[in-house]
Amino acid sequence: MSGRPLPWPTRAEYLALMLAAAILLLLHAREVAWLRAGVAFAAIDLIGYLPGARADRRSGGRPIARVYHHLYNVTHSFLTLGVVAAAWALIGGGLEWAMLAMPLHLAGDRGLFGNGWKPSTRAFEREPATEGAS
Repeated sequence: MSGRPLPWPTRAEYLALMLAAAILLLLHAREVAWLRAGVAFAAIDLIGYLPGARADRRSGGRPIARVYHHLYNVTHSFLTLGVVAAAWALIGGGLEWAMLAMPLHLAGDRGLFGNGWKPSTRAFEREPATEGAS
């Protein structure tokens, strides 16, 4: 992923995944540990997005440290999500419905907002498209 918005066919696939995760969470709402689901959903951005967004806003347009891009990419990775879910299941004694908050978050970021990887060679926040640009 190049830091540009994802193409619509790809976004549609992520929207379908987001919808599936949301439906499963709602169908099993009584079995979901909502506090853990909320923490799992929010931690992705608390660790991976907010520090970089804050640094980007405070930078005055200057480049920010590459670590912020890497933090975002690691926390917004389905591979990382799988490792976290596996560790959670091992420590917690098995799978649980709250874990679906993680793919819900990532699929939402990609499907709704078109967010992909953040290359460290580009600005942390995507620049608005200019008129007439292709």
